[in-house]
Amino acid sequence: MRVIRSVTVLAVLVAALSAAGLPAMAAPPGNDVIAGARPASIGFSDVVDTTEATTDATDAQLNDSCGAPATDASVWYTLTVPADSGVVIDTSASDYPAGVIVGVGTPGALETVACGPGTVAFLASVGTTYYVLAIDDQSDESGNGGTLGISFAPVPPPPTVDVTVDRQGSFDSSTGVATLRGSYTCTDADFIEVSGEVAQPVGRFATIRGGFGFFEEGTCDGTSHRWTARVTPESGKFAGGKTLTVTFTFACGPFECADGFKEQSVKLSGGRK
Repeated sequence: MRVIRSVTVLAVLVAALSAAGLPAMAAPPGNDVIAGARPASIGFSDVVDTTEATTDATDAQLNDSCGAPATDASVWYTLTVPADSGVVIDTSASDYPAGVIVGVGTPGALETVACGPGTVAFLASVGTTYYVLAIDDQSDESGNGGTLGISFAPVPPPPTVDVTVDRQGSFDSSTGVATLRGSYTCTDADFIEVSGEVAQPVGRFATIRGGFGFFEEGTCDGTSHRWTARVTPESGKFAGGKTLTVTFTFACGPFECADGFKEQSVKLSGGRK
């Protein structure tokens, strides 16, 4: 009788707590394990609470060929594409340091094709199923997941870059410093970096040399931009007359870079400036 009464009291207490509206324990998301992976496609995005997500042996096996610090609070997606295409998977909208591991093969025997913190890009082939694991890599050494924001997008177009050097330049006769000018145009890049070398022969055996360079961000918008560079001679002084310039250009986007090369004869004139 005493045992039955205890069970009855316990049942009443549980019912009372439920009626009081106390919150239930959160459950792991449905895609916590690979068997529940959510189908994704290019253009797909998702927001998931991963605070109750777990990690298991399948996660660890895929990470064997990646080497992320941890695979905590991980969730799974599958990706297929209708045609060969570049894909960018981005977790930077998450409120914790999320990373991505992409694998192919059989669950439990997957091979990594791309992995990294925040954002990864890779070339996806038609007819292949890609398993995508979004993780808390614990780079902040705290917490277990949070709000995961993940998106699947096409790789942006590769950058383009072009640079010109004006045929007319100037020099300062007191310092020997030359001034060159030109223009550049670039697209689909976060920055452009230009560096150049200048050589001016003096007599039969001597050559005055110097270098220049500049770095710009946020200007690769497809329009032409003017540039000016001062060239300090390494020895001697630049003077009036012809020089040969060799200019190298790099413009880089998130995943690719473009480079350019320009060789130009420039006539310096002017005297003191």
